[in-house]
Amino acid sequence: MSSTFYVTTPIYYVNDKPHIGHAYTTVLADVLARYHRAAGDDVWFLTGTDEHGQKVQKAAEKNGMTPIQQCDSTVVRFQELWKRLGITNDDFIRTTEDRHKKIVQAILQDLFDRDLIYKAEYKGYYCVACERFFTEKDLLEGNLCPDCQRPVDTIVESNYFFRMSNYQDWLIQYITEHPDFIQPAFRANETLGFLRKPLEDLCISRPKSRLSWGIELPFDRDYVCYVWFDALINYISAIGYGADQARFERYWTSCMHLIGKDILTTHSVYWPTMLRAIGLPMPKTIFAHGWWLTGSRKMSKSLGNVVNPMDMADKYGVDAFRYFLLAAMTPGNDASFTEEDFLQRFNTDLANDLGNLLSRVVKLSIKNFGGTLPTPPPLQPLEMELLSKAALAIKQLENELNSMKLDRGIAAVMNVVREANKFLERTAPWTLAKEGKTDRLAAVLYTAAKTLEIVSGLLFPIMPEKMTLLRRSLGLSEEEIAKTDFASLSEFANGDMRRTMVDMPPLFPRIQIEKPEEAAPAKPEKQKKQEIKAPKTKDVVVPEGMVTIEQFFKTQLRTARVLEAERIEGKTRLLHLKVDLGNGDVRSLVAGIAQQYAPEDVIGKTIVVVANLMPAKIAGFESCGMLLAAKNETSLKLVTVDGGDAEPGLQVG
Repeated sequence: MSSTFYVTTPIYYVNDKPHIGHAYTTVLADVLARYHRAAGDDVWFLTGTDEHGQKVQKAAEKNGMTPIQQCDSTVVRFQELWKRLGITNDDFIRTTEDRHKKIVQAILQDLFDRDLIYKAEYKGYYCVACERFFTEKDLLEGNLCPDCQRPVDTIVESNYFFRMSNYQDWLIQYITEHPDFIQPAFRANETLGFLRKPLEDLCISRPKSRLSWGIELPFDRDYVCYVWFDALINYISAIGYGADQARFERYWTSCMHLIGKDILTTHSVYWPTMLRAIGLPMPKTIFAHGWWLTGSRKMSKSLGNVVNPMDMADKYGVDAFRYFLLAAMTPGNDASFTEEDFLQRFNTDLANDLGNLLSRVVKLSIKNFGGTLPTPPPLQPLEMELLSKAALAIKQLENELNSMKLDRGIAAVMNVVREANKFLERTAPWTLAKEGKTDRLAAVLYTAAKTLEIVSGLLFPIMPEKMTLLRRSLGLSEEEIAKTDFASLSEFANGDMRRTMVDMPPLFPRIQIEKPEEAAPAKPEKQKKQEIKAPKTKDVVVPEGMVTIEQFFKTQLRTARVLEAERIEGKTRLLHLKVDLGNGDVRSLVAGIAQQYAPEDVIGKTIVVVANLMPAKIAGFESCGMLLAAKNETSLKLVTVDGGDAEPGLQVG
């Protein structure tokens, strides 16, 4: 890891209360910040609120407030939630603060003075909800926003424009030469696909006659700044650009922007071109995570399926909620949230595995040694094997953290917990106690306790409150509890622990999941007589060329996201693909589509594949599945999933 680490969340609109998407990004940033601190890095963590623009002005009008009153009343919801969720941000910026407005106006004036901002008449289609202009060809069904599907407004007016088109070739080259700049890689390919079309100049103003709530242009008082141009600058205004240059230079080039995939274009196209024009280096990484879905549908207020993070934290505890968010989503991919999934993971990972392990170790130690374990004899291979696995998990977590596969790092730690439970089953300390084998019992409990100490340190950034309680239960001092850095975790000794364990209430009390009764109401006798039973499959004569429903369902059709694609040398028709079928199932696949699709055309697409096809060797590559395409004699079109936003691994059919 680098010696400095600067992590940002998007700044959130103050037109409504926070939801699970806001909570996920902010918890992810917090956990990354905590882990980097544990690695010894100099960390700066920024979050905040976006307080200008038409959405805020309309929300204020609807609520009978001034825009600043709307901002002041809503921003506290975010600040209270972050405090409730244990967020350790170093700064919270509001775009209505003078420190931000001053820098925005200085940048605008500088770009205007250098003729990188100019005035022209503009005709476009504006979506208030997304606060973005679109061209006619972008619209759906003639007048719908391509992002939110709401009707757009047609606007003709004079405005100021940033010469964004000047930087198209440079941006393509920069993204190509810096593979870590936009992550995951398929998001970089989405951006490159966007940049294959001519890049237009960016409208960066709104006339006050239409929108008064914004930062005034320093060179024309009749206009305010476009909210996205204003908002993006927070990432540099907050860390001292133009005010504290030493701090700015200390952190800026180590910056990781965490964003949702729905704001990829603004961050991967608008923001880099703005920085280039200002004359600043690029941030290190722009990382776009996926959406939380309910089943296969995106959460939205209109569908009534939005999860309130405050409700979940109050009902099941902050740390359990934080754990689920980080363990259940692979950063970059979509994930499904249901209360049933949450409870299942809570009971399995936290109550059964981790909580039960702690309870066993503490109770046995108190019963047999008064809670203070004696110095154990030299450990046997079985004990050393478990401690080695715990030490290895430290490195595994660091590696997965560096590659933004935090869910895999968490899985590696929880595997150690499960190994520790297996270790207790194999060594049976309760039997050792009955047989009076005190030395052996001390060695077994010492090993399990040291494993828990390491595990609690590794999970501390995710569940700080619960891991503090776990460490207190193990008898660690307050000074020892605070030592959760990777270096301290790696230094476990084979000596006297000199601690007295304390029995506490269950760390994660198991939650009873109530199953609704499924007894169907009895049918009237008359209706029963009228029912016609479907013939059994064995009684059906299947005509040639037809299949039964049972035969059809033996074929598993699943969604898959194309991660990589390359041409196969000497094979004009074939592409070699790597596709993600969800839950870590990444496969090699060879497809005969090279004459219709270039590799860059398919990367990032969500396609449909036959997932249970026998693997075959094609052109020297193993092909584990087959994609679906519609074709005739002259054309071929991939079968893709509505807009490409479905998560990998969904069943099709």
